[in-house]
Amino acid sequence: MTPLTSAAPVADRAPVELSPTAVLLDLDGTITDSAPAITSAIAESLAAFGYPAQTPEQLLRHVGPPIRDGLLELAGVSETDLEAVVEHYRTIYAERMLDVSLYPGVPELIRVLHAAGMPLALATSKMRHMAVPILEHAGLAQYFTVIAGATADESRSTKADIVEDALAGLTAAGIDTSRAVMVGDRHHDVDGATTHGIPAVLVRWGYSRPGEEVGAFGVVHDAAELAAVLGVVRG
Repeated sequence: MTPLTSAAPVADRAPVELSPTAVLLDLDGTITDSAPAITSAIAESLAAFGYPAQTPEQLLRHVGPPIRDGLLELAGVSETDLEAVVEHYRTIYAERMLDVSLYPGVPELIRVLHAAGMPLALATSKMRHMAVPILEHAGLAQYFTVIAGATADESRSTKADIVEDALAGLTAAGIDTSRAVMVGDRHHDVDGATTHGIPAVLVRWGYSRPGEEVGAFGVVHDAAELAAVLGVVRG
């Protein structure tokens, strides 16, 4: 097997099989297809405060990054309105956040990884107190040693912060993170992993746009391909 630290990134092709000691997984766009719930809540919130409507493609860009970053940079929300728009969005989103589908093969892969003894951590930019019930509703929370997400006060909200917290939680549980791997669908996942010196595998079934694979160890297109990359056989 190729050592993680020496493998060159390969765009839009699966990397060689890895031998990770732990796997960190993103949530939105990786495990759950949460776009309809998120984008509808954003659209309604922008309309409520008089901001121009965005196209479906523009709204999709909000899925993945921290909500404040998206509203400021992608929707042009002013600093003056930001907190009120965020609060409005979160009120709407909380009512529909459990109404999401799971990507084909991903829940099964999570169960197989767990059964094989692979330590798993969730590393999501979503607030942790929202991520936990979503995983519980999906019947997957019990497979994760650590569930890391943005803190309620948002003092920890960047993907680099969250990857750091996930790795720290795994280490505190006595898990070897020397060959941890991050799996996600956006460049934020790649960047957050790279900050901490771990490779990222970008999944193409989520919300990535062309170019977001830059810096990733490799790219996969379905759960079976991801399973092969992580060195597990799905039965």
